[in-house]
Amino acid sequence: MLKDKTVVIGVSGGIAVYKCLDVISRLRKLGVNVNVIMTKSATEFVAPLSFQSLSQNYVVCDMFEDPKTWDVEHISLAKKADVFLIAPATANVIGKIANGIADDMLTTTVMATKGKVLIAPAMNTNMYENPIVQRNISILKELGYNFVEPESGRLACGDTGKGKLATPETIVNEVVNLLTQNQDLKGNNIIVTAGPTMESIDPMRFISNRSTGKMGYSIAAQAIKRGAEVTLISGPTNLTPPQNLKKLIRIESAEDMYNAVLNNMDENQVIIKSAAVADYKPKNYSDKKIKKTDDDLSIELDRNKDIAYEIGKIKKDKILVGFAAETNDLTENAKGKVQKKNLDFIVANDLTKEGAGFGVDTNIVKIIDKEGHITEYPKMTKDEVANVILDKVNELIKK
Repeated sequence: MLKDKTVVIGVSGGIAVYKCLDVISRLRKLGVNVNVIMTKSATEFVAPLSFQSLSQNYVVCDMFEDPKTWDVEHISLAKKADVFLIAPATANVIGKIANGIADDMLTTTVMATKGKVLIAPAMNTNMYENPIVQRNISILKELGYNFVEPESGRLACGDTGKGKLATPETIVNEVVNLLTQNQDLKGNNIIVTAGPTMESIDPMRFISNRSTGKMGYSIAAQAIKRGAEVTLISGPTNLTPPQNLKKLIRIESAEDMYNAVLNNMDENQVIIKSAAVADYKPKNYSDKKIKKTDDDLSIELDRNKDIAYEIGKIKKDKILVGFAAETNDLTENAKGKVQKKNLDFIVANDLTKEGAGFGVDTNIVKIIDKEGHITEYPKMTKDEVANVILDKVNELIKK
């Protein structure tokens, strides 16, 4: 199953370099073709010849060394990679990749790859916990890069804490998972809506809600990993969009979102409405800032279009998934929305539960289908919830 797969391993400078020899050995025994790129610092710990002997491919260390083939080296390796593994990944390499710096063969090649990237950090505990390093890791995770978390234990410097390179067995298992990752949504086009909408009162003020967009962005990212072509329609968020989107449409108002969904319906088979769309908007917009006075201010509100309801009326054979974020009567309210909006199923969550709702990395959901069947799930990460939703979508596609 793995004999036609290629893993490019980028080895950066750290005491854990020697563990990568075991990683290569294990991958080769599984039939995986392995190419190795080493930074100059990495060669100070282990000689390139050791990696070359185990991988049975020449090792690239210098962008300007004499080429072994007539291919442009970094582009050739980037194209070969089904998975690009960086192990050990130092704070320096993580920082470069997160900030778009490509100044050696490793960082240049990973910048050019379309393969799945897996990063295995290894460094001193204080370095790993440094806010700058954590910010860089968060940026890469939001961009769709995969990570093998470092382990806790005694480090080479004598400190004890989190920062040890994951075991070769763990790393290889993660690589194999990525190599064999399900592409069950390949050939399907999916719209995902995410984030809040903003309804302007005047040039300075607006009505919005607490949605961060995390759930929708997770759905989009996981759908891409499973082979789908994804159009992400996003309200204002601070999130970095996932890599390899078919289309990213940024909107502000509920009207903007309605038009964006409508304009992209024809080319998509699935619409997942995870955005938190404002139900109301100011009836009258003031093009000048409303000045404060000694009197109270009243703002009259009009109803916005219910996007899921409007799409439900014209969806025909398309799959339409809704969301219900409630603080009371969750099941009853969600069931009513399934019928009213002609949804194929709804994802319901109780905002009062710890670990559910806006601004957190987890969620606790129920899925209710049009026949009224209810499936409850425990607290999971939003990526896990995303895959539960996509599993359900895939079942409907196959019917």
